[in-house]
Amino acid sequence: MADEALHGNEDARPLRDYVVPTMNGARSSIARPAIQANNFEIKPAIIQTIQTSVQFAGMPNDDPNAHIANFLEICDTFKQNGVSDNAIRLRLFPFSLRDKAKE
Repeated sequence: MADEALHGNEDARPLRDYVVPTMNGARSSIARPAIQANNFEIKPAIIQTIQTSVQFAGMPNDDPNAHIANFLEICDTFKQNGVSDNAIRLRLFPFSLRDKAKE
């Protein structure tokens, strides 16, 4: 009877399905700050610079500290009135990730 209860249920899932976290419906806990500027726009050239020079893939030989330092160096090259540094950085950071690091 116990064997029938274990193997007779087609909805039974392996134990690993219960312990592996899923992102279904999960929202990011990072809140981007509001922007007070009327005409805020991140220029495509800035995004392209981030994507070509400071991409982080999450590989064993990638240095996350160097990635952050290089990312901040590029972000510090431009400012916009009414927009905090953190607002700009949080909007640009996803463009600095690729492959395994972006998952």
